[in-house]
Amino acid sequence: MRYAVLIKQVPDTRTVRMDEKTGTVVRDGSQAVINPLDLYALKAALSLKTEDAAANVTVISMGPAAAEKALREALALGADDALLICDRVAAGSDTMATSKILAAALRKFGPFDAIFTGERATDGDTGQVGPEIASALGVGLATYVGSVKTGQGGLEAERKTENDVEQWLVHLPAVISVTKAIGEVGLPTLAGKKAARRRPIPTVTVAELGLAAEEVGLNGSPTRVVKIFHPSIGRKGRRITVVDETTLQQATDAIAAMVKGGAQ
Repeated sequence: MRYAVLIKQVPDTRTVRMDEKTGTVVRDGSQAVINPLDLYALKAALSLKTEDAAANVTVISMGPAAAEKALREALALGADDALLICDRVAAGSDTMATSKILAAALRKFGPFDAIFTGERATDGDTGQVGPEIASALGVGLATYVGSVKTGQGGLEAERKTENDVEQWLVHLPAVISVTKAIGEVGLPTLAGKKAARRRPIPTVTVAELGLAAEEVGLNGSPTRVVKIFHPSIGRKGRRITVVDETTLQQATDAIAAMVKGGAQ
C-alpha cells in the first residue's frame, strides 16, 4: 500500500501578517511550522503503516524552499519519502489552483492507494483542498474522519457528524480528510532526526508536472481576496447599581425589556 500525506508549512499564528493589497499571507519574516492539523493526517497514515510494515508513506508539500524543513520533520516522525513542489509561479494560488498542482504531483508520482489531508490549514481555514483534489483525481472522498484502519476491500473509517457517528468502508483509491480525533503523532526519535537530515528530498516545478504558468498562481486562481480589514467592535452596555428596592426594580425591568427585544 502507498499512502500520500499532504502537509503545508504555515506561519505561526502568533506572528502571521496579511498583505492588504494582494490579500495573501506575508510569509517573509514569519516563523513557519507544519500546519498542526496536517500532523493528524500524518498520524493516520503512520498508524496504517504499523498494520502493514510494507506500506510506504510519502509526504508532499507545495511552498518555498524553506518548506523542506517541514518535510524533514515529517520524515523524522516516520514518513518514508518526501516531495517538495517549489516554483515561484505557484505563489498566490487559491485552493483550486493549489489542488490542481497537488493533483498533478499525485498523478506523476503515484499511484497512491490513499491520500490523507488535515481538516483545513490554519492560514486559509477553508477545508477545500482535500475535496477539490478528490474531484480532480476522480476518486472517493471521506471527510471529518476520526479513526481509520485497514478493512476488507478498503479502509474502515469512523466519521463524526453533528448528530451521529458513521462507520464507512472507503473503497480505494480515495482522499481522506481527518480530524484531531485521530490522535497526536508523537515525537521524533534521535535516529529518526539523523536519518531525516540525510534523506534526499526531490524538488519539482509546475512545468515538470505538466502545468502551464497561467494555470496556477494568481493568474490561475478564480477567487480573490478583494479586501482585508480589521472589524471594529462597538459594544454598548448599561450598568444599574442595585442599592435598594427601587434600583432593584429598575434592574429587573431593564432585563425584562432586553429579553423582550425592547431595550435600546
